[in-house]
Amino acid sequence: MTFWLPDAESALILEQFLFSSDAAEELKEAIAKKNHELVLLYNINLVDEVWKERPKPPNKPVRIHDLKFAGLDVASKLSFLRAEFVDAGASAIIISMLDEVAWLLNLRGNDVPNSPVVYAYLLVKTETAELFVDSSKITPEVMDHLKNAGVELRPYDKILSEIENLAKQGRNLWLDTSSVNAAIVNTYKSACDKYLNKKSKARVHDYNGRSAMPSGVYRASPISLAKAVKNDAELQGMRNSHLRDAAALAHFWVWLEEEINRGAKLTEVEVADKLLEFRSKQDGFIDTSFDTISASGANGAVIHYKPEPGSCSVLDVEKLFLLDSGAQYVDGTTDITRTVHFGEPTPRQKECFTRVLQVLSSFNCKSFTGAHFINTFTS
Repeated sequence: MTFWLPDAESALILEQFLFSSDAAEELKEAIAKKNHELVLLYNINLVDEVWKERPKPPNKPVRIHDLKFAGLDVASKLSFLRAEFVDAGASAIIISMLDEVAWLLNLRGNDVPNSPVVYAYLLVKTETAELFVDSSKITPEVMDHLKNAGVELRPYDKILSEIENLAKQGRNLWLDTSSVNAAIVNTYKSACDKYLNKKSKARVHDYNGRSAMPSGVYRASPISLAKAVKNDAELQGMRNSHLRDAAALAHFWVWLEEEINRGAKLTEVEVADKLLEFRSKQDGFIDTSFDTISASGANGAVIHYKPEPGSCSVLDVEKLFLLDSGAQYVDGTTDITRTVHFGEPTPRQKECFTRVLQVLSSFNCKSFTGAHFINTFTS
């Protein structure tokens, strides 16, 4: 981003809700090296001010993720999380990763395309838990589900005021700065300075046996690792969803081969739509897990290629066809990629395909330090 800044000193405005705290700090350091200033916005978004025809936020209802699929109830998950407070020296934690909120509360939503999550923040204290969310998405059934787990509802836009209150109360707040946005982290730090550090000689209320001035606990969220270790119900859900998905794919490939053999001219979009039709007939199907990559020939080399009507290619029996797709089911998430040829591949096609396979196989025995791996949750 700093590449696009002018040579002369200038100010770069940062909308803090859109950047993690770590990302904002990295950007601040980078632009400072070029003698630029980073201006942080709290209460106003300049884009919103000029976006007069902005679509309304998603408001589809939140649904409960059944215990037979989750394998662990919300109360047990909250108990585990609060047990982590003692070792960390925290009395509350703010959770902003949407997949972590969904996993912890056994809830699923429809706010993000292809992902069963809901826009929300979750604040868990030693004695209570508060979900900051648009209440119009919460059905009576979900309300009872949350109430039974000791979770209260709060307006989504009140998160910063509550963060400030935590500092005022002298609570050590657990913050994962790699995921929590800069607005929340900076609000907490500023509030600590305002309400506590000016009273450095006063003894602050003791939480978890600690009497030091609260300054925040900055470490990785314990939920990320916890949800990565799948229980028996989650593992079974993964297996079952993949079996149903495999059945849909089997039907699809039979259909496609028959169409190709009879000389049908199918576009990449038509093929993707037909796959969705087969998947949607499976029990527990909710949505695709990402936009289907239906790519013929050279389009298969385009990262995250998305065919569009009117500009996509027609499947060619002389070219390789790449199909990368997946689905969200009530009990699991799938992702499967296959590359096929509908005729006799050329020697060059065989060589290129084999070379790629050899490279991938060699990586199987390699160790990488500092690598980050994404863990998905069952939907």
